[in-house]
Amino acid sequence: MKAKLLVASVLAGIGVSAYAQSTVTLYGLIDEGFDFTNNAAGSRAYELQSGYVQGSRWGLKGTEDLGGQLKAVFQIESGFNVNNGKLGQGGLMFGRQAYVGLSSSTYGKLTFGRQYDSVVDYFSSTTANGTWAGYLLSHPYDNDNTDGTFRVNNTAKYTSPNFGGFQFGGTYSFSNDTNFANNRQYSLGAQYETGSILIAASYLQANNPSSTATGAINNGGDENFVGDRLRIFGAGINYYIGSATFGFAYSNVDVKNPVNSGYVGAITPVSGPASDLRFQNFEINGKYQFTPAFYVGAMYTYTHATITTAAGSFHPNYQTVGLMGDYNISKRTDVYLQGAYQHVGGDTTGSVLDFAYVPGAYGVSSGNSQLALRLGLRHKF
Repeated sequence: MKAKLLVASVLAGIGVSAYAQSTVTLYGLIDEGFDFTNNAAGSRAYELQSGYVQGSRWGLKGTEDLGGQLKAVFQIESGFNVNNGKLGQGGLMFGRQAYVGLSSSTYGKLTFGRQYDSVVDYFSSTTANGTWAGYLLSHPYDNDNTDGTFRVNNTAKYTSPNFGGFQFGGTYSFSNDTNFANNRQYSLGAQYETGSILIAASYLQANNPSSTATGAINNGGDENFVGDRLRIFGAGINYYIGSATFGFAYSNVDVKNPVNSGYVGAITPVSGPASDLRFQNFEINGKYQFTPAFYVGAMYTYTHATITTAAGSFHPNYQTVGLMGDYNISKRTDVYLQGAYQHVGGDTTGSVLDFAYVPGAYGVSSGNSQLALRLGLRHKF
């Protein structure tokens, strides 16, 4: 149960009295685990890592009733590493989220600040990593941002009311630069859920992400790919039957003139600089809730990549298999075991993309396969 601080105030004036109710909620989550990587640059690695199924965080969120079904809303959320106490998201105090806005049950919600984009808000709900599995079971390099590798700054976000299971929204992130389009972002998304089916789709475009310090995307090196332009499209479906959930998700990611990956650094094929980098991810996933306290989930992703240079196009591919079991000790505390295996095949590019890398592993493999395992404990408050 989240700790709640409830403040009620009565504002009195001459001949007039008004009543306004505010709520402020303190909440948080600590995710700690032991990780094993079988091949990180040719060596095995054993480590304690914080926040890989869900990022460790604490935050405050609140509302104030303004009357007429209108509320003021805010949320500030700080990520941290429980092992060393450092702030996450490149050392930002409220790097996970920080926004303020207005919410109406009739017209929807409009918020301003550092927030998630529409890919995270809508499409990620059809992927394993975006729902029950977390970072380790992400698509290669979290190339489509379904695990929220980056957030977007200077963002105006609209979220519609729920119309009988249908909801939509969008974001626009200002560059805060004299060049209006330099490091800006915009995204759109929608989902429909009724009975046993959820359908979702999203689109995002970022121009020159991380090219400026004050623009839309700049997360202290946590960005998945940096280039002249980033485009992400994703669509997926979940089907619920009894205690089982089945999902399929497809995403298409295109990076124009990629410079590097925030995970592994420069992407430099031996044939020369890349003019285009594309990932197509095909994921199937399933989860079965054996008891209210215990579930097991599995996913398989096939990723077809295309990297284009002056010498032509190369097509590496990635196959990733992930498994996870989770048991709730109490309503707020659970233990889990998960693993992911990745194998890289197809064309050789002469770059870091030829080597396996499971998101969350200690480092890039020295070969075309890699296994990462995690035993974790998670507590919510």
